[in-house]
Amino acid sequence: MLACPVRGCQRPLARDGRQLRCASGHCFDVARSGYVNLLQPQDKKSKQPGDSAEAVAARRRLHDLGVTRPLLDGVADVLKPCSSNTVLDAGCGEGFYLGSIVAEHGCQGCGVDLSIAAIEAAARRYKNCEWIVANADRALPYADQSFDAVMSITARMNTVEFARVLKPGGRLLVAVAAPEDLIEVRGRGKERVERTVDEFRSSFELVESRRVTHRAEMDRAAVEDLRLAIYRPMQSEEAAAGLVTFSLDLLLFRPRRSMMEA
Repeated sequence: MLACPVRGCQRPLARDGRQLRCASGHCFDVARSGYVNLLQPQDKKSKQPGDSAEAVAARRRLHDLGVTRPLLDGVADVLKPCSSNTVLDAGCGEGFYLGSIVAEHGCQGCGVDLSIAAIEAAARRYKNCEWIVANADRALPYADQSFDAVMSITARMNTVEFARVLKPGGRLLVAVAAPEDLIEVRGRGKERVERTVDEFRSSFELVESRRVTHRAEMDRAAVEDLRLAIYRPMQSEEAAAGLVTFSLDLLLFRPRRSMMEA
């Protein structure tokens, strides 16, 4: 399913020992941990794009605490993956959602993220998935109609590419932070559902919308990890223990009939 990311190529990539090669002769090394870096120079916005190693480690510690487990359960319940599915996670971070779903439901998983640190962490923990460094905002390094399902969990939203790589009748799950997500530490957020539905309206129709909310007691160290892991600034630089709300709006889309017939 992987396609060569070199501009103007897009030929299939095949495994050749510790490399991936296409018929045009372009080759990419497979890292010791198993991931492949397909990021092209023109796709980088900085020397070290994406999440830092510090942010990746902080987010993993939060997942390991179990505070995001109810969110994962909600994602899986809406997506309803099965063992025959191929699932892409665009903007997968350190792989918690995709890696857990593959382990628990037996599907085939592929994760793409801009951060080498995130993909390295994902590849080391979740061995049963394919992990790729690439810029999902620009293009996904996969052939047309490769996936039964695509996930974007508070991450990339590339309508054209999602529609391209989904099989006819496939499912797209987009998770956005609900207004009360982390309200105790960064204040009330924006309502994102309507804007997100509008963004995908040209190619997808909404078939389900569900809000998953969970409150967890967190110590000061965990709240400090939140500060390192999230993008929006916290209300205070001083980490304080207490209850913290985690809340996602889960939006399940299917391609519009006109797109499936195209």
